[in-house]
Amino acid sequence: MSDTKNIEIGKNVIQIEAAAVSAIADRINQQFENAVNTILDCKGRLIVLGVGKSGLISQKIASTMASTGTPAHFVHPGDAFHGDLGMITKEDVVLMISKSGETHELVQIIPAIRKKEVPVIGMIGKEDSSLYNDVDIILNTSVEKEACTLDLAPTASTTATLAMGDALAVALFESRGFNAQDFAELHPGGSLGKKLLLTLDQLVHTGDEIPFVNKGTSLKDALLTISDKGLGVTGVLDSEDKLVGIITDGDIRRGLERGDNNIFNQTAEFLMSKNPISITSNTLALAALELMEEHNITSLFVYSSPDLIKPDGIVHIHDILKTGVQ
Repeated sequence: MSDTKNIEIGKNVIQIEAAAVSAIADRINQQFENAVNTILDCKGRLIVLGVGKSGLISQKIASTMASTGTPAHFVHPGDAFHGDLGMITKEDVVLMISKSGETHELVQIIPAIRKKEVPVIGMIGKEDSSLYNDVDIILNTSVEKEACTLDLAPTASTTATLAMGDALAVALFESRGFNAQDFAELHPGGSLGKKLLLTLDQLVHTGDEIPFVNKGTSLKDALLTISDKGLGVTGVLDSEDKLVGIITDGDIRRGLERGDNNIFNQTAEFLMSKNPISITSNTLALAALELMEEHNITSLFVYSSPDLIKPDGIVHIHDILKTGVQ
């Protein structure tokens, strides 16, 4: 098969699946609204059931729901027949997913679910099927044809069902007022969680790790402090322990490169940059990183309280970068 033929097949698959998704957009109607409101009113969880490829889509939809503020759980209908039916309570809502609407395991389990008197929503791919006519709320996910050239393998149908599930999930979290902060709290280990939750108080160097010298300290001793603390800088304090300046190893190096051979006879006050940029410990690590990049600096002195005159922490750009927050 030629490369050109493969490209044509690939494009045709995408076009068929795009058309299938576009078609179900026209079916976002009052039934969809009813499904959203039923789940919003649920005091328990959304229980999602499906078999085969629909089972895999069911798992993804349940996962998306759970990660966006709608408690959800996937239950395999076969397992439900052998005890897992006990996972469904009268406080729950059931979502059944089936392309054919005749999935044996789902049809067989309907009577047992009805005894629990829970609402049943169906994402069904065939009108006038057993499940299509037996659920309380129908979300029609039928497609004209599959993207498979044999019109057999679930392709366009699974894509359309997944899109319907995403539409339902997004409508739900928008209705709940779910925001990025809520999402981050459910994904504390992910990159978004770090961006929205990681603050400097979890990263700062404190106590003896903070490099400080006094204004009258010789630059030679200031360099030793910079080297000893390993952060490439030292803060400069006045007689009242107030932070009044900062010296970097680059400042000293540039002084030497200018041919200032008497530099080590000077004090820290001679070379320090005044009014160093600082930040509070409750600042997001990402915001601190952006501040460093904006001012082209590698360290920030950190205050746990704005009332302090002497910083009680310092953070280096490497401390932030190694968290993967960027």
